[in-house]
Amino acid sequence: MLVGWVLPSLINVLILGFVVVPELSRFDALGAQAARSVIFGLLATAVLGLVLAALQTPLYRILEGYLGWPKWLARVRRRRHLARKHLLRNRLDAASLAGRERAGHLTEDERAALNAFRAHPVISRHLARDLRRGPVWFAVLDERLHRYPLDDGQVAPTRLGNAIRRFEEYGYDRYRLDSQVLWHELNAAVPEPVRKQTDEARMSVDFFICLLYGHLVVAGAAAVDLAVGAAVRPWLVTATMIGLLPLMVIWYRLAVVATDEWAGAVRAMVNLGRQPLAAALALTLPRTLDEERAMWRLLGELVSSGFRPGLSALDAYRADPGDAEDAPAPTPPAAGEGGQPGA
Repeated sequence: MLVGWVLPSLINVLILGFVVVPELSRFDALGAQAARSVIFGLLATAVLGLVLAALQTPLYRILEGYLGWPKWLARVRRRRHLARKHLLRNRLDAASLAGRERAGHLTEDERAALNAFRAHPVISRHLARDLRRGPVWFAVLDERLHRYPLDDGQVAPTRLGNAIRRFEEYGYDRYRLDSQVLWHELNAAVPEPVRKQTDEARMSVDFFICLLYGHLVVAGAAAVDLAVGAAVRPWLVTATMIGLLPLMVIWYRLAVVATDEWAGAVRAMVNLGRQPLAAALALTLPRTLDEERAMWRLLGELVSSGFRPGLSALDAYRADPGDAEDAPAPTPPAAGEGGQPGA
């Protein structure tokens, strides 16, 4: 709360006070009214930070493309991101095949695929440039590709939506463990270092999101200040409004990049939390991956949809009552921790 929402709110309140609010714009606060101005600033920071934190779910969903977007625009943006994902995949595949060709390891099928890439008007143009840039550039492309969900059906209309959706789908894609449905149970069962790592990773994304929306609030207040003619220095207010717009784009891009650490933390939570979660739910983790996927799928349906006759198949995975009693109790999350991985 302090780093993710209050600190960026303080930054925005300072911009608002010294640029938009007439009294502070004239620096009267540095005189006899300093105490009152400090109290005003602290209260405004606390209110803004708490309001944005309380509204974080809809604020995230707007930037993810799930809330407030016209259906036609969401469809267009989703198709565009789907095309970008496929292009990144094809560029990496083409570069890999070109490398194998240089080493003389191409099979006939791979040679045909490489020739098809070279005949493609878009991929062929990228292939020559990618090969000149070398392995480091391939790692950058791979990083961009991994900010998309594996399932094409999960692709969202925005970069942030895709960057978050990729780790929201991780547990279900690998183990059929729906981390969105079982998030609170999973968060309560994992070891404390894993839980803390996830909270700290999300904090960086929250920081940039709060900065972005705070800049939007300041820009709106500045526009009102200019419209009513109350600005003491109109040129400074206008310059601030113009300067905040590219900063909002920068904070958005940095929020997308910051999701990489968040994705790694959630991935670790799923991988390391499956065993303690199963034990806490009086279930025995099966020996085979196929059986484990079947168990988590049944459990997800039980939690999300309620009981139905077919879900009694979970009985095959239930632990002996004596074993469940001997299992160590999970450590509950500390106050203020344990938010869901995505909004």
